[in-house]
Amino acid sequence: MPGNDKGYRGYVFSRAVEGHRAPQHIQNLVIRDYAARRKLHYLLSATEYAMPGCYLILEQVLDDLASVDGVILYSMFMLPQEASARQRVYARLLDAGCVLHAAVEGFVLRDEADAERWENVLQTSDICRALEYQEIERWLM
Repeated sequence: MPGNDKGYRGYVFSRAVEGHRAPQHIQNLVIRDYAARRKLHYLLSATEYAMPGCYLILEQVLDDLASVDGVILYSMFMLPQEASARQRVYARLLDAGCVLHAAVEGFVLRDEADAERWENVLQTSDICRALEYQEIERWLM
């Protein structure tokens, strides 16, 4: 890959993403295909622990940003649920001059404008999920 001597670290989950469980080998295939189509040098994926709300492996990946060009998430919905925690992830990546990719959604985060776009999608999803739960609660009453 021309001019790309570091590569992109994959990041996969061993727990469900948005209520859907994709086996790790499938997540890795999606990331590998995404990287190949974009001519990105793919590095092996880091796998997050299964405990809900755990992001220890993501923190390790972020601590190692100096040795990579960026990170390819299986899905942007793997990021922490709290907006402030996501903002810290974006800031660390951008401050390190790295790029964040979401393979399933085909999104790329290269700057603050991209971070705002990602947040719009994630927050809209949260609102829709909350509305859905309200409708379910109303239907059950």
